[in-house]
Amino acid sequence: MRQTWKISLGIILSAMLLLSACSNNGGSSKGSNGGDNGESAKPVKLSAFINQSPNLSTLKNPFTKQVEEKTNVQLQFIVGPPNDNNDKRNVLMASGDYPEVFLSGNFTPAEQMKFGKQGVFLPLNDLIDQYAPNIKKIFEERPDLKTAVTSADGNIYGMPQVNECYHCWYAQKLWINQKWLDKLGLDMPTTTEEFANVLKAFKTQDPNGNGKADEVPLSGALSTWHGDLTGYLMNAFIYNNGDNQPYSYIRVKDGEVQLSASQPEWKDGLAYLASLYKDGLIDPQAFTQNQEGLQQLGNNVGDTILGAFTIGHAQMAVASSDPRNLDYVAVPPLKGPNGVQLSGYYKSVGNQGRFVITDKANEEQQIAAIKMLDYLWTEEGTWGQVFSVEGTSWSKASPDQLNVNGKPASYQVDPSYRSETIHNDGWDQAGPDFRPRERFESEAVSQDMFSPEGYELRLVTETKKYEGFEPKEAELFPIDIFISAEDSEKAAQLKATIEDYVKSNMLQFITGHKDVEKDWNSYVQGFDGLKLKEYLSILQKAYDANLSKMK
Repeated sequence: MRQTWKISLGIILSAMLLLSACSNNGGSSKGSNGGDNGESAKPVKLSAFINQSPNLSTLKNPFTKQVEEKTNVQLQFIVGPPNDNNDKRNVLMASGDYPEVFLSGNFTPAEQMKFGKQGVFLPLNDLIDQYAPNIKKIFEERPDLKTAVTSADGNIYGMPQVNECYHCWYAQKLWINQKWLDKLGLDMPTTTEEFANVLKAFKTQDPNGNGKADEVPLSGALSTWHGDLTGYLMNAFIYNNGDNQPYSYIRVKDGEVQLSASQPEWKDGLAYLASLYKDGLIDPQAFTQNQEGLQQLGNNVGDTILGAFTIGHAQMAVASSDPRNLDYVAVPPLKGPNGVQLSGYYKSVGNQGRFVITDKANEEQQIAAIKMLDYLWTEEGTWGQVFSVEGTSWSKASPDQLNVNGKPASYQVDPSYRSETIHNDGWDQAGPDFRPRERFESEAVSQDMFSPEGYELRLVTETKKYEGFEPKEAELFPIDIFISAEDSEKAAQLKATIEDYVKSNMLQFITGHKDVEKDWNSYVQGFDGLKLKEYLSILQKAYDANLSKMK
């Protein structure tokens, strides 16, 4: 009886331990994203800032619910209004009443260093190592990505949205009306001189055939994704990455960081642009209008009036619903009088701190937040942010579907998603998703690039005209670069005044309010008062440190 009692007691104790283990684990095991899906585990509450796109009707949607269920969190959103240029984010940081997590932080490297040094942003290194197996594996496979997000002090304070979009790498494009070229018997221009002659023909030879001199040879749009026409055209004289960049108008020559806008070649480019403007070939509104103004030209009711324009892709100026958008093709980089022929290049894994964890988060919330990020970087989490939950706007591709490279696709997007203006699912790309090039280009597309479903193939095809014309890596100032905390605030102040000075003077030179020959020396001397040398010294220090970090 004693032996029987011992055996029975052992069975009872074993059963109790097993039940206890199941209860602690929530009745399920951890998935690859490191999250807990347990029914009995209490969700971790997280306050999270996110910008709500004007195209998204609500954040209380199936994808948010999926994130919460997959990672065992309960999100309490602090919503930034659409297109607020980080205003609400800045107010939150200044007040000290900021959330535990930012999903749409967009903190610059300088801001990450500043708040990291203050202890406001928590280092993510150890959290990733312990609780984010997916990201840890990506870092092992992509050491360049880990290097890019690691600050000068060795800490990772923010994680970006990685979007390796091939046509975005060469977004500085010029689009021209091929129908007009064909009608006038003109070849695609290859040099700055040939381009000027094409614009003159557009202006004087009535390519739209209505008997009116209503053609606009060349236009663009400021404060629009590569809508500034000076960006593309200057690259026939000297490398110009354009405006609204982390460090605009900066190049590297023989290891020395320089301002392109103070070099003699810049003067030659200004003279060329001024000649186009003087001959009435550049739309005066190109220097003041926004994207909407350019669209009014591209979608003009009645006759086509727009000959050429600069912008990231054609349908930003001529609507996808307007068949005339098919008339425009990309012009390869033009060769300047001294043989310079360059394309703007923006390849980057990104180091804007879209995701950060603040000192408001306790240990449990920190772990929950990093597990959530780990899920958001999975394919399911990424397409959920961009589109919606699987089976709604996207699904697995069928075996016969091909991607932009003519290879089997991995997923397909419902055409209705892109035809709808307002969505009620996903996060409309507001969060920190992960789209390396192989993932970005895995969508099923029509192999007819002129069909609505083949637009991405059309963009890739047109972009190939620019590949190979980018400066050598040693001549590019990195987009992903950290400036030390002690230098970052000063650099930001100098950058703002110097870039404003460049833009205002460029406009005056082009429009004839300043004479390129007479006023150039005075313009260059003006940089002394703006402390250009100090600014370049700070950038040089960061550039040299970045080279050492890469070795």
